[in-house]
Amino acid sequence: MDTTATPPAQNNNHVFCPPAARRYVLVSAILASSMGFIDGSVVSLAMPVIREDLGASLVDAQWISNGYMLFLSALVLLGGAAGDVFGVRNIFATGIVLFMITSAACALAVDAEMLIVMRAAQGIGAALMVPGSLALIAKSYPNATRGKAIGQWAAFSSLTTAMGPFVGGMVLSFGADWMWRLIFAINVPIGLIALTMLLTKVPQDRPSSKRRLDIVGAILATAGLGLMAWGLTAFGLPVEARAVSPWAWIVGGAVIFAVFILWEHRARAPMVKLELFASRAFTGANLYTLILFFAFNAVLFFLPMTVVSGWGAKEWEASLLFLPLSLFIAGLSSYSGRLSDAIGPRWPLTVGAAIVGLSYLGLALTMPLMMLWQVTFPILLLKGLGMAIVVSPVSAAVMRATPEEDTGLASGINNALARAAGLMAVASLGAVAGVVFANVVGSAAPGAEFGAYVRTPLDAAAEALRVAATNDAFAAIAAISAAMCFVASAVAWFTQPSWKRKTPADKGGTVPAGADG
Repeated sequence: MDTTATPPAQNNNHVFCPPAARRYVLVSAILASSMGFIDGSVVSLAMPVIREDLGASLVDAQWISNGYMLFLSALVLLGGAAGDVFGVRNIFATGIVLFMITSAACALAVDAEMLIVMRAAQGIGAALMVPGSLALIAKSYPNATRGKAIGQWAAFSSLTTAMGPFVGGMVLSFGADWMWRLIFAINVPIGLIALTMLLTKVPQDRPSSKRRLDIVGAILATAGLGLMAWGLTAFGLPVEARAVSPWAWIVGGAVIFAVFILWEHRARAPMVKLELFASRAFTGANLYTLILFFAFNAVLFFLPMTVVSGWGAKEWEASLLFLPLSLFIAGLSSYSGRLSDAIGPRWPLTVGAAIVGLSYLGLALTMPLMMLWQVTFPILLLKGLGMAIVVSPVSAAVMRATPEEDTGLASGINNALARAAGLMAVASLGAVAGVVFANVVGSAAPGAEFGAYVRTPLDAAAEALRVAATNDAFAAIAAISAAMCFVASAVAWFTQPSWKRKTPADKGGTVPAGADG
C-alpha cells in the first residue's frame, strides 16, 4: 500500500484535457493505482502457497518481493521525470503495458527464478505507472476541481486496497494451489480497461520539460541498493552456499551508492536534488519515513506468513489483518492532516510512530498466545490508528520544508525512500527470521523453514517446535520493528517544527507562530 503518495505540484491553471475526458483520466488512474497497491499486500498473503507450489526457499520469497521493490524504489523518480520529458500520458500508458505483460508472465512462472525476474520487470513498469497516475490527474484538472479529483482518487484507491487482500484471501483459501496465479493474471483485464480509456478518450499532453533523464543515476541507484539488499539477504544463506561474504556485497553496494550521491551532486539533471537536504526538517521527515516504513513493511510482509504457515490460519482470515490499516487511514487521514496544519507536524508524527511501536511491541510479546482475533487483531487496530495519524502529516512535513518549485521532486524522493525502506526491511529481517528459526528448531524438524508449509509431515513434538520457532522468529522481527518506530518518534520530535494556535484575540485562523524546535 502506498501510504506516502502526494500529488506533484501544479501551480498553473493550464490543462490539456477537455472536461468530457477527465472522468476517463480519473478512472484509469484509480485502476492503475489499484493494481500497484493490491499487488504488494496480496503477494505477501499468498507467499506460503507460492513457496509450496514453486518449491521456493525463504531467500526466494524475499526476492519475489525485493525484485519488485528494488526497481520501483530506484526508478520511480526517473519514471516521474520521464513523464515531463515524453508526456505523462505516454509514460503512464507505457507503464501500464509493461505492468500487464509482466503480470501475465508472473502468472505463468514455472519456478521461483522466473517469478523473481518477472517481478523485477514488473517493478520497472510500476516505476513508470505509479508517479504517472497522480501527475496525469494534476495535469488534467484545473485548480478549482483538482483537489476534489485527487480526493476521489484517494478514496477509491483506499477502498480497493482494503478489499483486494480480502478477495485474494478468499480465492487462496478455497481454491486450488495454482490459484495464486490469478492475483497476477487479474492485472491484465484491469490494465486493458485503463489503457483503452487512456488511448481512446484522453488526448496526448504536451511534454513540460526538455531536460535530460538521469540514466547514469538510475543505474547507480539500482546497483547500489541491489547489492546492499542482496548482502543483507545472504546472511540467511548457509555458509557453504555463500560465494563471498555478505559484507562484501554490502560494502560494494555502499560504495556504488556513495558514487551515486557524488554523481547527483555533479549531474546536470539529477534525479535527487541534494540541496533539499540542507533543511533539517526535510532531512528529518525523510529519515523518519525511512525508519518508520522499514518497520511497517517488515511486519506487513512477515506477519501473513507467520499466521498462515505457523498458526494454520486461512488466507482470508489473514487478509482481514490488513483491514484496520486501510479503514483507519481512509477515515482519519483528513483529520490528522488538519491537526498537523493547526499545531505543526511534530506532535502527530511523534505520537503516531510511538503508537505503531507499541502495537509492534504488543505483537512481539503475544506471539506465543496464537490468539488471532482475541489478541492479534485488536493490537493491529492500534497500528492502524498510529499509521492514520502519521500518513498525512509526514507528506505535509516534506512539502512544508520544500521550496514551492521543488514540491513534486520532494514528494518523489519521499515516496522512493518509503519503498527503499521496504526493500531493506525484507532483505535484512528475513535473514534475522531465518537465523532465529534455525536456532530454535535445530535438527528436530528436518525440512522446516520459516514461513513455509512443511512438505513432509512432522511428529507432534517436532511440529510444536516448528510453530514455536515461527513465533519466535516473528517476535524478533516485531521487536526490532518496534524499536525502529520509537527511533522514528524521536527523530520527529527533534527535527520537526510545532507551533501554537493563535488566540481568539488574534486575527485569522491557525497559522505557525514559529517553530519551537
